[in-house]
Amino acid sequence: MQLDENQKKTVTGWIEEGLDLSAIQSRLESEMDIPMTYMDVRFLVGDLELVPKDEEEPEEEPKPEEELAPADGPTQDNPFPAPEDPIGEAAPPADDLGGGGDVSITVSPVTKPGVMASGSVTFSDGVTCEWHVDEFGRPGLVPPREGYRPPEADMPKFGQKLQQQLQGGY
Repeated sequence: MQLDENQKKTVTGWIEEGLDLSAIQSRLESEMDIPMTYMDVRFLVGDLELVPKDEEEPEEEPKPEEELAPADGPTQDNPFPAPEDPIGEAAPPADDLGGGGDVSITVSPVTKPGVMASGSVTFSDGVTCEWHVDEFGRPGLVPPREGYRPPEADMPKFGQKLQQQLQGGY
């Protein structure tokens, strides 16, 4: 539907007032008796070479340099800092990661749709969660109840045992 020059000026005024596309759509119908779909309103505004307020990109406030990165982490000048111990001599042995409690893992013999592997893990607090590795290689945990978080110290052991199980070792 084509608008006359007076109607185009009215729509331009609504944009300048800060109305978003849905408000313009409503006003076109209520004030001018012109029913339009949301997409038609988008095209109309585009044809008028206007930018509605709901499509403007918000300006990000600049963050102080201290908030951008920790002192020993990446900075603007050095986005990939070297670790303090590049050889890894201070890394804990593979069998003693994180000092977590007893963690046991089982791998399901049946592969579920959308995952490469799945199974269950029992953490040191006795809670059993389902785990899976999706088709992109991303691991995930499904807790038995909403809000449950496994003990933080158990997570390195879980990762180690999961890797062992998936590589066929024990």
